[in-house]
Amino acid sequence: MERNPAIFWRRLALCSAAVLPMLAACASSKDEDEASKSVAPVEDLYNNGIDALNQQRYQSANDQFNLVEQNYPYSSWAVNAQLMQGYTQYLQNKYTDAIGTLDRFIQLHPAHRETAYAYYLRALCYYEQIADIQRDQKDTQLAMSALQEVVNRFPDSSYARDARLKIDLCRDHLAGKEMEIGRFYERQHLYAAAIGRFQRVVDDYQTTNHVPEALHRLTEVYLKLGLKDEARKTASVLGYNYPGSEWYEASYDDLLSDGLAKPPAGSKSSGPGFFTRTWNSIF
Repeated sequence: MERNPAIFWRRLALCSAAVLPMLAACASSKDEDEASKSVAPVEDLYNNGIDALNQQRYQSANDQFNLVEQNYPYSSWAVNAQLMQGYTQYLQNKYTDAIGTLDRFIQLHPAHRETAYAYYLRALCYYEQIADIQRDQKDTQLAMSALQEVVNRFPDSSYARDARLKIDLCRDHLAGKEMEIGRFYERQHLYAAAIGRFQRVVDDYQTTNHVPEALHRLTEVYLKLGLKDEARKTASVLGYNYPGSEWYEASYDDLLSDGLAKPPAGSKSSGPGFFTRTWNSIF
C-alpha cells in the first residue's frame, strides 16, 4: 500500500479523470440508442402525415413530414415528405412558407418526377394571393410570372394547360385594374392620363373582356376633347370587332348626340340589329 497519502490521492484523482469520460461516453451512446429506438419507422411517420392530411389535421401532418426529414434526411421518403409539406402549407394558406419549401424542393431535386407539380403548386401560392383590383397588383404580376414558368418548362403537361387558363384570368385582372384607374382619371378630367390607361388595355390585353369598354371610353374621351376624327376611328374599330356589345351601342349614341352619325331616314329601331345594319354606312 502507498504510504504517502498525498501521492495516493493524486493517483486516485488521475484514475477518476480517465474513467469518467469513458463512463460519460457509454451513457451518451446509450442515450442515442434509446433516442433512435423512440423514433417511429419512416414509413409510419410518412403514412401518419398522409392520414392527418386526409383528415384535414394540417398541423399534425406538417409535424409528421418534418419528423421524416429530420430523422431520415437521406431517404426517398424525405424527398416526398418535403413536397407534401409544401402542399400542406398551401392548404393552410401559409403561402410564404409553402413557396420557401417548394423552392428548396426544386433546388435540391430539379430532375425529380414531381418537379413539374412543385413548380405548379408554387405558382398557385402566388395565384391565391391575388388581391382585388382596388389594391396593388404586384401579386398578380408574380403569379403570371410563376404560371408562365410552368408553361415554358412543361408545355405539354396538364399543369401547363391549367396555367394558361390562369394566365388569362391574371391578364383580365390586370386589365380590370387599368380600366379602374382610367375611369378615375376620366372623372377627374385628366384625359391624357385616362387615354393612356384605356389604350394600354386595347394594346396589351386584347384577349380580355375589358377591350370593348376601353374602346368606348376612348371614344368618349376623344369626344370630350373635341378630337372627332379619333373618336370616329376608335368607334369604327369597336363597331367592327364588337357589333353586338352594349359599349358599341353607347358609342353610337355618343356620336349621334355629337352630330357625327345619323340613323337612316325613317328608321325607328334602336336595337343591336339596327346598329349592326347601319354602322358600315356611317363609317
